[in-house]
Amino acid sequence: MAPPNILLVVVDQLRFDCVGFAERYPVRTPHIDRFASEGTWFSSAYTPIPTCCPARQSFLTGKRAESLGTLWNYDLGPKIPAIDPSHWSWTQAFADAGYAMSYVGKWHVSPRHDPRSFGFATYVSESDYESFRQGRYPDLEYRNGYFGEDDPLPLEDTRTHWLAGRSMDEIRRHAKSKQPWLVRLDLSEPHLPCQPAKPFSDLFGPGDVPQWTSFRETFADKPYIQRQQLVTWRIEDYEWADWAPIVARYYNTIAQVDDAFGRLLSVLEESGAGEDTVVIFTSDHGDMCGGHRMIDKHYVLYDDVVHVPLIVRMPGRRNGNRCDDFVYNMLDLPPTLLEAAGLEVPDGLHGRSLMPVLRGGTDAAPRQSVIATYNGQQFGLYSQRMLRQRDWKYIWNATDVDELYDLRHDPDELVNLAGRQAQASRLAEMRRTLYEELIACDDSLVANQWLKDQLLNSRKIGPITTARSNSP
Repeated sequence: MAPPNILLVVVDQLRFDCVGFAERYPVRTPHIDRFASEGTWFSSAYTPIPTCCPARQSFLTGKRAESLGTLWNYDLGPKIPAIDPSHWSWTQAFADAGYAMSYVGKWHVSPRHDPRSFGFATYVSESDYESFRQGRYPDLEYRNGYFGEDDPLPLEDTRTHWLAGRSMDEIRRHAKSKQPWLVRLDLSEPHLPCQPAKPFSDLFGPGDVPQWTSFRETFADKPYIQRQQLVTWRIEDYEWADWAPIVARYYNTIAQVDDAFGRLLSVLEESGAGEDTVVIFTSDHGDMCGGHRMIDKHYVLYDDVVHVPLIVRMPGRRNGNRCDDFVYNMLDLPPTLLEAAGLEVPDGLHGRSLMPVLRGGTDAAPRQSVIATYNGQQFGLYSQRMLRQRDWKYIWNATDVDELYDLRHDPDELVNLAGRQAQASRLAEMRRTLYEELIACDDSLVANQWLKDQLLNSRKIGPITTARSNSP
């Protein structure tokens, strides 16, 4: 059997609950929803790290950022090495196997090496788009910073649709050849600032977006850094009326992304390659966007930023499937794609293939938990490790109080139970499980005896429970 083509779409900062198919919030994503109904919808997919560069570096190499030493974005905060072509990458393995490789859009993997150093023959960058826009609209200015505004450009000239157009060109070009191909489109949207264009900028207004269910956050018994983030961003006094227009632009930008994705799928079908192509849609991580009254994604491991959409459609299978098992998008996709293409999966990767599920079966040994990490960035270094089980979540904050959430009774993660004596045994058990998982994936943070003591010997002070706690 001929190896399949691969169409891979990665967007930036799309929350799991902001895809219509998730049936949580009234976002309009008809093309993604239809695609989800035809493919496998992974309802419990998590990013290994909710930061742009390390998430993408993990995806390229199939390994956790901590094992690579790529702990945060290389272009913000303390300097840190980025990966280079000496690192193994699954994309180079595809190129070596004869795939025609095209990359379009956001890179953010290395400041010195672009996708052509990792197996891609063709690269259309965001800088190429900026040159196009500057040449056509030299007087265009955006004035509202990270909080966003409507984009005055015609839809075809926006970044989402211009880059999607270049991806369509690549699909059409490859369809004329008998060579198997891989086209990857990375969109920066809906990463803030959200700047939707007409007609999508008119879809939702401030009165059309419901308040996030986590918005009644008080930060009682929570790490200090979360309250500090509100002050840092100057949003400590924001009410929902302040957030509603920002969230509306987030919804509208997601709808614009959905339209670009739908156009991409149409061209794939028109090319005649639809039944021969593995199609993947996912996001590097989520976005607070007012959830817990916070912005962006830093210094937290709430599900708002670690729970991500992941949809995979296999060639010849359009009957739809749902998998509720815990999976990692950035770590499980590399071995999955290699196996789908009939290529060797090397030892030492931190994910595992999703092919048993994608073939219509089940995982014989599904994960009972997932781990996500954070290491700080432009606002200071700050080590976090999360253990997420079905009904409980534990977050180890190495330099502040820990967090423990009963997700069955508190799905919005408002009430921190880490300081409750009734949860002492559960906390100890989850700390030990987390330690064992971190050791297994080469996380050097726990190699330090003092930090190891925090997890294994309960040398850790819990939050001081206050009278002003959140309600479950």
